[in-house]
Amino acid sequence: MTVVGQISDFELKLLKVFRTVVACGGFAAAEVALGISRAAISMQMSDLEKRLGVKLCQRGRAGFSLTDEGKRVLEASDRLFGAVEHFRSELNELHQHLQGTLVIGITDNLVSHPGMKITHGLAALKARGPGVHINLRMQPSDDIEMGVLDGRLNVGVIPRVRDLPGLNYSPLYEEKTRLYCADTHPLFTDTSADITGYEVVQPRFKQPAEAATLYARHTVGAHANDREGILFLVLTGCYLGYLPDHYATPWVKAGRLKPLQPGFTTHFCVITARSRRTNLVTETFLETL
Repeated sequence: MTVVGQISDFELKLLKVFRTVVACGGFAAAEVALGISRAAISMQMSDLEKRLGVKLCQRGRAGFSLTDEGKRVLEASDRLFGAVEHFRSELNELHQHLQGTLVIGITDNLVSHPGMKITHGLAALKARGPGVHINLRMQPSDDIEMGVLDGRLNVGVIPRVRDLPGLNYSPLYEEKTRLYCADTHPLFTDTSADITGYEVVQPRFKQPAEAATLYARHTVGAHANDREGILFLVLTGCYLGYLPDHYATPWVKAGRLKPLQPGFTTHFCVITARSRRTNLVTETFLETL
């Protein structure tokens, strides 16, 4: 193995890609977690192998597997990244009160959910550590998964649609979703009409498996990247849309929306990285939840 005098930021980035590939069980599964193509992952893995002077893994029809050298590099990287996190934790513990930063990623439109515990958890964290800095990022769930895996996020809150092998999942609460129409839509007054004859807004973000069955019953007339986009399109009166009950409630009370039929249940959870030791700030926040 080539002796390296120092590890550059770029080599640390390549090691994070390697660790994500291992955590996901292969290049294909890592595409979503890393947000880059399989070809780009392959190039970065090859670059890392050249820099280290060893072959890290076998990939092909037989599947993905680590070489003996790859296993040793993975173990060494565990110690490397663990040491960094341990250093951060030690700095926190030097003080009598919590200090540091909590970087948390959350999907959109959760604040109106009556069972939402994030606000209370953050308030409790600040009460125990007034000096803690909170960095909250509103992001799509795919970006949150990737951020937690590569260390840019300490913790994430996402719908549990799939499980990645490199993440820990802790249940948080459930969210009920129903089909809605606006007050200018024909179904607002004509409840006898066939619902499947009207266009629906389909989201471009991941949904529970049962949602696919419901969308298959409709004609998709529009797409939206988030739930606010769905609401915008539903309020035109041209489309139906599946919205969380807690998000739609103010519009229902104002007479602008009407629920038509049940939809599906989404389970939200807190995610952390399995291979990374949580620091004291993150541990305290998780305790509050």
